[in-house]
Amino acid sequence: MTLPRIPKAVVFDMDGLLCDTEVVYRDSMFATAAEHGHDMPLSLFKSMIGLPGPMSDRQVLNHFGEDFPIAAFNARVSEHVEIACERGIDLKTGVIELLDTLDALDLPRAIATSSSHRAVEAHLGKTGVLPRFHAVIARGDYVNGKPNPDPFLKAAERLGIAPEFCLALEDSHNGVRAASSAGMMTIMVPDLLDPTQEMHALCVRIAADLHEVRGLLG
Repeated sequence: MTLPRIPKAVVFDMDGLLCDTEVVYRDSMFATAAEHGHDMPLSLFKSMIGLPGPMSDRQVLNHFGEDFPIAAFNARVSEHVEIACERGIDLKTGVIELLDTLDALDLPRAIATSSSHRAVEAHLGKTGVLPRFHAVIARGDYVNGKPNPDPFLKAAERLGIAPEFCLALEDSHNGVRAASSAGMMTIMVPDLLDPTQEMHALCVRIAADLHEVRGLLG
């Protein structure tokens, strides 16, 4: 299967796509919920993947109740995540090889994430890959976060490439919805979420990993 158009740029999600942080957040939230005397179901965590912070908070409050100490919960989760970041976050399989291919093809690329610029630096700074991106679009750079198309539209604007000629790479359902609604050719590379019938309909391909994506370009 080939792509519907030859990409002129590639836009990457970050967490769960470039770096193995979704498992870090999952384990941090489970541990913090337990510290607060709660059992956090996996389904709740999965419903938060790809969402901006305020929407994630709403999911937690809807589940545990409005009196749940969300600020203290988030602060403690951040402490857990920061410890993991200090140790170093692993890149996902195929990241370096895909970036090498994009260099060889002279294709510009950007990151479009629901996380903050501070989190981008924390998650990717030690990996050395950040300078290989031509733009980083993070929380604060757009009005409406995923599943709205704003992050991807802003990335296309920064790269100077029409959205329909951008290839978007995502691992989350909300990210796929955002990229697809931006008009980009979208590939889902599943991490903690399985592809649904909706994902198959919105994506040009479901790829096992970034090596498979690279094979479509090289």
